[in-house]
Amino acid sequence: MTTELPQAVRYVLDTDSVTHQQLGRVAIVQRLAQLPADDVATTIVTMYEQLRGRLASINRNQSDQELQLAYQRLQLTQTYFCRVHVLPFDAVAARIYRDLVKQKLRIGAEDLKIAAILLAYQATLVTSNRRHFDQVPGLQVEDWNYT
Repeated sequence: MTTELPQAVRYVLDTDSVTHQQLGRVAIVQRLAQLPADDVATTIVTMYEQLRGRLASINRNQSDQELQLAYQRLQLTQTYFCRVHVLPFDAVAARIYRDLVKQKLRIGAEDLKIAAILLAYQATLVTSNRRHFDQVPGLQVEDWNYT
């Protein structure tokens, strides 16, 4: 059983790819410009990872200028996730995730959750982290940072 794709999502950006997009990396920005916005999404796991990083940055002991920059980055991140479609970690993804955990793949828990969401939606993952994601059976993976 798969989860129905919202709109026409075909490609899903992982955390590294979202970061590359936010930084304006030419290869990924150019590729995204060629696609309708509805073809591309990210995951709630990526949103969690980015927000966790922004909050950790705010909680560090730092100068006023660094703290201001940390809050500015948090606000930019919030704005980004309001503009993109975010795929959920739903019941289907949770079941797939548990199955992947049982396979004892050498990949982190958050990456496994991202993979589970992609398998549930039968979409293609856009990542520069092929070393991990290529281990996941049935996962379609593309690297737009080098293509």
